[in-house]
Amino acid sequence: MTHVSNAPTKSFIFASIAALAIGTSAFGIALFNAQMALNEKGYYLIILLYGLFSMVSLQKTIRDKMEGIKTSKAYYLMAWVSSGIAIALLVLGLYNADLLLSEKGFYAMSYVLSLFSAITVQKNIRDKAQSPNEDKNILIDETNI
Repeated sequence: MTHVSNAPTKSFIFASIAALAIGTSAFGIALFNAQMALNEKGYYLIILLYGLFSMVSLQKTIRDKMEGIKTSKAYYLMAWVSSGIAIALLVLGLYNADLLLSEKGFYAMSYVLSLFSAITVQKNIRDKAQSPNEDKNILIDETNI
């Protein structure tokens, strides 16, 4: 018998959602308390939102290709380029920002945590939706296949 489990565990789902909430909240609280112009705060907020969207879109596109779901090459390439641009814009903004190095590091780490956890949350949602038995692991007898 082979052990197959497509559904994520409840603890992994909770940890992923918690990481997303912690990362985005930390980034947002830091922006709210930052001593910078409102347009600069807006820049960092939009980069966070753009990064979250582009990473989820990239993960979905890669997953679609893995599962044989037809995706256009243009969209696949656009998802990769968009994700790279989202990261590059944060790096460029932080490089040119008049912030302490520790503040720059805090923004970078909360951004990376947010992006990674957004990918994981999206993956968990998709895995759970595709799992035939969401809460239990499935055993497959290879002799019957």
